[in-house]
Amino acid sequence: MKDKIISHSKSGYSRREMLLTTAGAAGVAAVGMMNSGGARADESTTQGRLVVNGLDASTASAEFVELLRSGGVDCVHKSIGDLTSAAHYYGLAYQNRDDMVIAKSVAEIRQAKEDGKIAFILGAQVAKQYEEALFRATSVLGSFRDMTKAVAEFKGLGVAIQGLCYNTTNVFGSGCLDHKAPLTRAGRRLVEQIHEHEIVLDVGGHCGEQTSLDAIEMSSGLPIVCTHTNMAGINPSIRAISDRMAEAIAATGGVIGITAVSAFHNRSIENMPEEDVQATLDDHLDQYDYAKRLIGIDHVGLGPDFIWGWGPSMPMDPEDSAAFPPYSMAKGLQSTVKDFEDISKLPNLIEGLQGRGWSEAELDQLLGANWLRVYEQVWGA
Repeated sequence: MKDKIISHSKSGYSRREMLLTTAGAAGVAAVGMMNSGGARADESTTQGRLVVNGLDASTASAEFVELLRSGGVDCVHKSIGDLTSAAHYYGLAYQNRDDMVIAKSVAEIRQAKEDGKIAFILGAQVAKQYEEALFRATSVLGSFRDMTKAVAEFKGLGVAIQGLCYNTTNVFGSGCLDHKAPLTRAGRRLVEQIHEHEIVLDVGGHCGEQTSLDAIEMSSGLPIVCTHTNMAGINPSIRAISDRMAEAIAATGGVIGITAVSAFHNRSIENMPEEDVQATLDDHLDQYDYAKRLIGIDHVGLGPDFIWGWGPSMPMDPEDSAAFPPYSMAKGLQSTVKDFEDISKLPNLIEGLQGRGWSEAELDQLLGANWLRVYEQVWGA
């Protein structure tokens, strides 16, 4: 899911306004933390690890920071799509500067943990901002120079992880609704720029298989990730990745994050109940076990894609949605996994994996070490 942010009075920000926001200008809805430096999750589950939530779509707010803290999380990947959402995160970080920070390096993530703060990594699931830049100045002709400038600008804002397509086809390639379409010429130029600017490339999941494989093929020597997906070998959801795709990502040294969205565990074109069916914790644990057996523990991470703060759960109208057809999600409210409904329930996941025989070394990798390794390889220390 694409991240949701708290609304505010301004309808948009210029770049100057966004930068002023980072210095504490008014206009961003954020409240002070009520429990600065509050208690962490039980050390019996966190074990002093640096825990990374590889993708979370929950509403960004001071309360969400406390939710991360209560789950024992030290670092979270959140998505932006434009200057407005970037302004929100910088404003939130400024007004809650004793409790969170926008991190642009692994060193800053580690320093945040040492300081008792939650590190936020900014990423983008969609590439709409680059598509808009591509055609902004020259209309139908397009300008790769303008697109390159946009990549540099968003890198400057802290965008450290970048996807190519969000379910549907765009100028760069295909989304998961069309697994056969290749990476386009524009897509190849974008992938080159993502690597040039030392941004982690995010494929699979929302991105179509052939587009993803093409991007991986031209990314020799660099780890590529899928921040949030599920395993099609268990349930052939349109949002899940095939064994072939998982193995291709692992072969780069990359990491696959597992989502907690119920529909991706139990809904497909072969199984379309009228209402959302909440996945069980055992259903979810099966995903981790499957991925570990298939590609090895070095390549599996957290990517729960939670929707906390959207309401009791996420409303969906598949008949009206271009990105999520009825075989991907049911009409009405959507759920996340029972007993793992939001990141504060992370100890339940950990205890479940321990009960299935996962070692502490394996949990170290899953809960943060794998993501940190990839970040450091791409961003540098």
